[in-house]
Amino acid sequence: MINRIPETFFEAAGTVCGLTSSAIIATQVYAEYTSDSPSTLSPIYSTGFLVIFIFWTLYGVRFRRVALWLTNGIAVVMQTLLLITISIE
Repeated sequence: MINRIPETFFEAAGTVCGLTSSAIIATQVYAEYTSDSPSTLSPIYSTGFLVIFIFWTLYGVRFRRVALWLTNGIAVVMQTLLLITISIE
């Protein structure tokens, strides 16, 4: 049944979901940056997600999947900003 869904649908849906997740990370960057309280996010936890996003970016490049390399590439930038923000507090 899932094989009947066009590949282009998954590419578009994956792009929308990936961009949404990057926007969510951006809101966390903003929240951490504007907060006067120390961060409760672990740098190790945040680094783990950075590694995951880097992997999926490279995977997307390797298999030429725009939904993967584009959105995870943006997530790499957002997660790096988050990691920097929580580390300098």
